[in-house]
Amino acid sequence: MIRSDILRDIAPIIRDHLVICNIGLPSQELHLTDDQPTNFYMLGTMGLSSSIGLGLALAQGKKVISIDGDGSVLTNFGTLPTIANNVADNFILLIIDNGSYGSTGDQPTYAGKKTSLAAVAEACGCENVVACSAEDTGKTIQAALDSNKMTIIVAKCESGNVKVPVITMDPVVIRDRFMKAVQA
Repeated sequence: MIRSDILRDIAPIIRDHLVICNIGLPSQELHLTDDQPTNFYMLGTMGLSSSIGLGLALAQGKKVISIDGDGSVLTNFGTLPTIANNVADNFILLIIDNGSYGSTGDQPTYAGKKTSLAAVAEACGCENVVACSAEDTGKTIQAALDSNKMTIIVAKCESGNVKVPVITMDPVVIRDRFMKAVQA
């Protein structure tokens, strides 16, 4: 399985929750698979999906799922100790770890080599860290939603991309419809 397969599998599970999705291809894939007003598509801020998701979870009571990639988490390593020290039991961070910078040409990341993002999250103090295979991502997210505990999920998958169109929706429209969904 590749990232787009995971997103297709989890779309029905996450659709009723607030979702912050990583830049580039992950946002484009989720948009094509299941566009929802509750999805906030990142269009130009690599590494900040997890930080924005945590802030949103801390600011209100709805469940928030932040979909990030291994490459993005590696560019914003400060997010993991921040998450560990600011527990929000309505927050789930899903790191789709394909061992590559998928949106820029599949260059390998250190997560595809010796670095375990699950071990790093635990070392930062995150208490509920779950590593899973791509095939188990859906049931792992459902279990995290049911647990009502902040959860960091690292889903390992194969590297690879599918051809998807760019998101043509204006960023202001994405923001405004998402803000309405947060307030609803």
